[in-house]
Amino acid sequence: MKKSDAIITAVIGFINGVVFYGISKVVEIEIPYIWLLPLVFPPLGVMGIFVVSLIGKRFLAILQAARFVLVGTLNTFIDLGVLNGFIWISGIAAGPWYSLFKGASFLVATINSYLWNKHWTFGKREEAFAPKEYSKFLIVVIIGFLINVGVASFVVIAIGPQFGLSEKIWANVGAFTATLIAWIWNFLGAKFIVFKK
Repeated sequence: MKKSDAIITAVIGFINGVVFYGISKVVEIEIPYIWLLPLVFPPLGVMGIFVVSLIGKRFLAILQAARFVLVGTLNTFIDLGVLNGFIWISGIAAGPWYSLFKGASFLVATINSYLWNKHWTFGKREEAFAPKEYSKFLIVVIIGFLINVGVASFVVIAIGPQFGLSEKIWANVGAFTATLIAWIWNFLGAKFIVFKK
């Protein structure tokens, strides 16, 4: 395992733990010992990347997929963190403003995704900015944006809160559902269109 993989994984774990803690406060869910997550996620992530790196020595795609998943968790928490920041500031967790908030949070996470996936996941460090690569990235992002915001808005606005969940919690259910569905497109688009070698 590369030292950089361990450090990056630990940093991602820490950030995810901090953001998860913040989200729990916005949606008003009490989880015992949640404050420990920034301390627990880093070593768990490092153990996971260590195991995957052993397998990844023979199959690069497995290591790339693991890195993509780690970056994806960071993107998800950034997406949810920004979304919940808007909800916290505005008090709005449904309706047309939700779609706008979700679009903005998705774009912030997408910029993060491009940088991390270009430089770490797929290791394309030779150029700081490649217009052709970036135009492919924009196409993948636009499709991913439509999938992500469309699914999230459908779940939150068309279906509405279920199972007695509050609007704030349901807003996160919609966002997380959309992220899971869009993840497949994002990985395939990044691997075979944007960062294809």
